[in-house]
Amino acid sequence: MSNTPAASPGAAPEFHVVAFYKFTPLDDIAELQGPLLGVCKAGGVYGTILLAPEGINGTIAGPKESVYDALDHIRSEISGPDLEFKESTASENPFYRMKVRLKKEIVTMGVPEIDPNKLVGTYVAPSDWNELISDPDVVVIDTRNEYEVRIGTFDGAIDPGTASFRDFPKWFEGRGDLAPNQLQGKKVAMFCTGGIRCEKATAFVKEQGIEDVYHLKGGILKYLEEVPQHDSLWKGECFVFDQRVSVDHDLKPGNYELCRSCRHPIDEEIKASPEFEEGVSCPNCYNPTDEARRSRMLERQHQMALAEERGEVHLGRVFDDAAAALKNLEEW
Repeated sequence: MSNTPAASPGAAPEFHVVAFYKFTPLDDIAELQGPLLGVCKAGGVYGTILLAPEGINGTIAGPKESVYDALDHIRSEISGPDLEFKESTASENPFYRMKVRLKKEIVTMGVPEIDPNKLVGTYVAPSDWNELISDPDVVVIDTRNEYEVRIGTFDGAIDPGTASFRDFPKWFEGRGDLAPNQLQGKKVAMFCTGGIRCEKATAFVKEQGIEDVYHLKGGILKYLEEVPQHDSLWKGECFVFDQRVSVDHDLKPGNYELCRSCRHPIDEEIKASPEFEEGVSCPNCYNPTDEARRSRMLERQHQMALAEERGEVHLGRVFDDAAAALKNLEEW
């Protein structure tokens, strides 16, 4: 049990948010599911954890002491002591439920022969990342999705423009300038939100015959945590798949929210567009010919507003946030 001090009387509650993963062979994930769920629920911890034969991946939030108890259980029973995790805080719990789900992959690339437990790129610590990506002979690739890259990235990074991580292999194979014979004498540096996509992306790229492949250890979140803002090469905010939507360089909630229709990040500039309608559409999903869908979204938004007035959580919001949490684990 951790010795975290209790909050002072009358203080606003602060939720500890931890994102973690570990590629490690797991034999019987069904046996691990129940005990892990029990530890989390007993401590008032919410979020989603994925278990697969290739490892564990999760984001959880709750009282700091309880979150650390859950991490202690994971380290002792599942991952071993070297579990990678990123910490932040939130004024509201970003999750409404606690789930431990069994999956085929902890991050879905759709290339089953890729196994980061056997082959992976070279880790680069956040403190060494600036020097690496400032080298003109280094090709920097952002492995995240287009809507994530749009609100923040490293200067000069290639944006694959993908809608899903499943699209990354096809995109890479279609880039003739990234073929092994075109990259002789160069290095490839890759990054993502928390590091997990890069584990598979670097394994995939090395399988294509490219040798000098590197990735940011702990991802963007670890970089923002460890590199002072005055030394940072990061531009913008970092998209996260929970109620915070984005975080700034201090890992505090940023300036974006989600379009409730397409779940793309939107800011005040986008909300000023005539194609934006609260809970119905934004410029990313606006379709003037789909009146039936617009009517459904209007009614859903109306019911959410009524629930909020009553101090309740609308079931649609619960489903939205559960879907976002699951997508977080498959994409971060």
